[in-house]
Amino acid sequence: MKELSRMEQFELIRRDARDEGLSIRALAEKHKVHRRTVRQALADSTPPARKTPEREAPVLGPHVEVVREWLIADKDVPRKQRHTARRVWQRLVEEEGAQVAESSVRALVAELRREIGIKNGEVAVPQTHEPAEEAEVDFGEFRAVIGGVAMKLWMFVMRLSHSAKAVHIAYANQAQESFLDGHVRAFERLGGVPRGMIRYDNLKPAVIRVALGRERLENPRFIAMRSHYGYDSFFCLPGIDGAHEKGGVEGEVGRFRRHHLVPIPVFDTLAELNEYMARADAKDDYRHVTGRAETVKAAAARELPGLRPLPAAGGFDASAMLSCRVDAKARICVRQSHYSVPARYAGRRLQVRLGATTISAIAEGKEVATHVRSVHKNTEDLQLDHYLETLTRKPGALPGATALVQARAAGTFTKGHQAFWDGARAALGDARGTRALVGVLLLHRTLPTAAIASGMAQALTLGNFDPDLVAVEARRHQHHQHEPAPQLSLPTRVAPDGRPAPTLAGYDALIGAGA
Repeated sequence: MKELSRMEQFELIRRDARDEGLSIRALAEKHKVHRRTVRQALADSTPPARKTPEREAPVLGPHVEVVREWLIADKDVPRKQRHTARRVWQRLVEEEGAQVAESSVRALVAELRREIGIKNGEVAVPQTHEPAEEAEVDFGEFRAVIGGVAMKLWMFVMRLSHSAKAVHIAYANQAQESFLDGHVRAFERLGGVPRGMIRYDNLKPAVIRVALGRERLENPRFIAMRSHYGYDSFFCLPGIDGAHEKGGVEGEVGRFRRHHLVPIPVFDTLAELNEYMARADAKDDYRHVTGRAETVKAAAARELPGLRPLPAAGGFDASAMLSCRVDAKARICVRQSHYSVPARYAGRRLQVRLGATTISAIAEGKEVATHVRSVHKNTEDLQLDHYLETLTRKPGALPGATALVQARAAGTFTKGHQAFWDGARAALGDARGTRALVGVLLLHRTLPTAAIASGMAQALTLGNFDPDLVAVEARRHQHHQHEPAPQLSLPTRVAPDGRPAPTLAGYDALIGAGA
């Protein structure tokens, strides 16, 4: 027999009382319930909610006061070092020996936080973002192995609020040149600039000082960049209270890190890592944001045409200008890394343009040295070309030169150079042979590498290691590379037996080309 629900039971009791006029006692006996239940049915057709029994927590009970003390102590420590519910559970298991489920601890922590007045979270108001109007910017930390060294890197993220299309770029630091360069490259990748505003937290490259409310003393370089592209900025409230004001990019940092930077990426250079991240961005164009039927790419196709065009004057110069003294080893020190400049500038002070990925030294208004910026501290980036004039006077310094070691590792000092050097030293002696090599290396400033390689090979064949001979052979090679090949015409005369008559026209053409 089907068991009646309480609602059905109340209905039958009320029907019998109405149709048969039975008393409360009779109704209780007929339906086999307590008279209190009959009275409830006659008073209201809807059964009252069952009372949830207040059960004791025999496992957590002895630990409630300990957890309360931990949470109260959290009020005096930084937010990022306060107990999470998971950490509370871990400490209870490790330190208190409690055998309790994590879900039970989570419920207790939520209850105690309400009791002692700790907010579990502010209510966020849903937002609708119009196409091409807004974007959000943030820096996120992650780990990677670059050049065999595990290191902390920073990910610049710009995310369009409407379509969720995002650009991710890795940098070795959070310095101002990286912050500004991230904007320049992100705007170029997107093909335009939001017409409204970009939301920020209080990053030091943008904000010098936080005043009351949303008032900020902004960095002049940030103001110049914003003016160059013509958009407005919006600064979120400091700390966790303002995190929800740019929640899209906050979540984007974590999503990209989980999906594309796990396991820890390994690359030889930061440029290779950024190429990988650009491919990941292209792949993410085909993902679906939760709750949206269209892909990010489809949403971006509607949004991108509405962006403000890039300035006709070109991108903003994100580099910073420094003044550096050249040491006795013809190096400048920038951000704890050393870079070579031509030896003639030793002891002088040069202007240095510090970019996010490159470093350039400037003398008399001309660029005299350019390097890829090192991602590691206490390193040396030395170019062999910068020391050639010195090596002409000090040839004995070349075999152990750090610049030579780095040139070999980079592949700019080839096996052909080494063979020429070995042959020159065997024929001319160490000093004269090294000077001959230095003379050949100087040719790289005016002649193509392939032409010089051909000239060195010819010099080795002839057993003559004069740099002037290498230069002549290199120019000859270069001339032949650019000279069109002679056109050999087919013979038109035909012998009586049907075979083509012999001719020297093709040979004459070859002789004329070689003259």
